[in-house]
Amino acid sequence: MRTFDPFDGAVLIDKPAGPTSHDVVDAIRRAFRLEKAGHCGTLDPNATGLLIIVLGKGTKLSEKLMSDDKVYEGTIKFGETTDSYDADGELVASLPVLPMTVDELNAAAATFQGDIMQMPPMVSAVKVKGVPLYKMARKGIEVERKSRLIHIYHFQFSKYEEPFGFFRIACTKGTYVRALAHELGQKLGCGAHLATLRRVVSGKFDVEDALPFEDVLKLTSGDFQQRVIPFLKLAAQASLPTG
Repeated sequence: MRTFDPFDGAVLIDKPAGPTSHDVVDAIRRAFRLEKAGHCGTLDPNATGLLIIVLGKGTKLSEKLMSDDKVYEGTIKFGETTDSYDADGELVASLPVLPMTVDELNAAAATFQGDIMQMPPMVSAVKVKGVPLYKMARKGIEVERKSRLIHIYHFQFSKYEEPFGFFRIACTKGTYVRALAHELGQKLGCGAHLATLRRVVSGKFDVEDALPFEDVLKLTSGDFQQRVIPFLKLAAQASLPTG
């Protein structure tokens, strides 16, 4: 009969802007002296929100958890295009922003709903011949990338305060929201980039149930253990349909 350690499972972290997803995993592994830990879906350094950290035998479920659908909220800044498609990148174009209504924004956003082919940005962790694209981008090298099929269930703006649009999107794994922001800006003729991004849902897990990263690091080992979703419960959640 398989036995499980109290640290076999997962914890839900609310990641702040700044650290990489790997930084968060590393800090938790060191703080609680864990042998094995990983995360289920990278968040860019400036992105915030739900990060599922799998621990011990829980790492065996990472692929399944990573494949779940995601929900994000964020803001897009219109009129400015960057090389990384987000606020971290270098400004490459600046154009006047035409007056827009939320309805007009939503009409443009609706054209991205459904199955679409998306090309990963050059500034991304996707590997070509074993080398991450972002490493090539830092050297000024641009290579051909393969588009991949993604699905956008819902992409809608709730507010527009020029030049910022506030949106919510539900999508399949592997979706680059900043690429959508860039493509939307191109469609509208003024350019755009992703200003902020927050992951609020991943599969059956919600950021409302997550603990802020800085608070996690203050926990005792016993208190941290109380936050761990046990392996068997995690496995049951991982096998549930997300629709």
